[in-house]
Amino acid sequence: MALQEINFDGIVGPSHNYAGLSLGNLAATKNAGATAYPRAAALQGLAKMRRNMDAGLAQGFFVPLPRPDTGWLDALAADEANDPALIAGAWSASSMWTANAATVSPAPDTADGRCHLTVANLVTMPHRSHEWPDTLAQLRLAFADEQAFAVHEPVPPTFGDEGAANHMRLAPAHGEAGLEVFVYGRPGGRFPARQHEQASRIVARRHGLDPARCLFVEQSAEAIAAGAFHNDVVAVANEQVLFCHEQAFADPAGTYAAIRDLCPGAQVVEVPSSAVSLADAISSYLFNAQLLTPPSGEMTLVVPEECRENGAVWGWLQSMLAGNGPIRHVEVVDVRQSMANGGGPACLRLRVVADPARVDPRFLLDKEKVRRIEGVISAHWPESIDTAQIGDPVLADRIRHARAMLLETLDLSQLA
Repeated sequence: MALQEINFDGIVGPSHNYAGLSLGNLAATKNAGATAYPRAAALQGLAKMRRNMDAGLAQGFFVPLPRPDTGWLDALAADEANDPALIAGAWSASSMWTANAATVSPAPDTADGRCHLTVANLVTMPHRSHEWPDTLAQLRLAFADEQAFAVHEPVPPTFGDEGAANHMRLAPAHGEAGLEVFVYGRPGGRFPARQHEQASRIVARRHGLDPARCLFVEQSAEAIAAGAFHNDVVAVANEQVLFCHEQAFADPAGTYAAIRDLCPGAQVVEVPSSAVSLADAISSYLFNAQLLTPPSGEMTLVVPEECRENGAVWGWLQSMLAGNGPIRHVEVVDVRQSMANGGGPACLRLRVVADPARVDPRFLLDKEKVRRIEGVISAHWPESIDTAQIGDPVLADRIRHARAMLLETLDLSQLA
């Protein structure tokens, strides 16, 4: 089978909560202390996956990581008495945002003709820094075919790496050689710049990319300060289309020129700040959308419901559709539980260009598997979690049991 894009979404875990641990993530900070609804969150995410699958797109998934992570707490000698924030970090369900799982370079771009994945170290945020070992185990299981894939350990922790959320790719088609764009931030601003330039350069070298087919682009300090903690909050690319905010990059004109020079067919759809402010773009997650090419060939932008509720954003989208641009359809999905913690449709998925036949089939979705996953979530995921419950041993046992039931249902108990 020919190479195609497969979106791997993270199933929202049973410990989903609003502890407000992510500095620079305005939604997570705003909703800190609110009651979360893990069952609804997981079903919302699954509905988005089903919708893409029904549109004829290949759809995969990753299972939640084991939570609470007692091994991490033991290593920190932490308990509720000395640091409640560390307890909350051990309960974090943030692995649901698989855009931060790894950086992916498809086989047509790499020197050895394999798809390369480097698991993100996520060292900037303590609550995410302990994800990578379990994420790596899952990636190595899903992409175990070493003739087709190479799965790398994280970049050394000196350099912060947050995965595909700061990486874009432009190509005439997914299965053809492309231009890989790595976006990094400069430290010293209001909020931490989570992606380090050297981390991106290390990933590019590991993946065997042609330096002439790579761009390293600085994210604008204004975007980071406004709450765009990852590039995918202000920009997204698909095939030969870059959809971005006017203030996404430190040097937008230079970035666009370099992209057009290296990818002559590239089209830039820039949203001017005069039409949609950075604040509106970030609160609605206009750019944290899935930009997809379904079998019909008509490019589709999948946005959260919050875009329709923002007058400036929705008005601009309607004017875009009325024109003759490359994005022909806008679809709206409800992922409110994820949005309230600072993750939109794009945060929830990792894009992998590969032959589905080379992927472990246990990680690929079909209609029957959707029904089984829905059944486990409906039966075992907590309906709600208040932040005051974090650390409760009875709830912790329920969360562990819920995940164990999912692994058993999917024949993935080796990830226990």
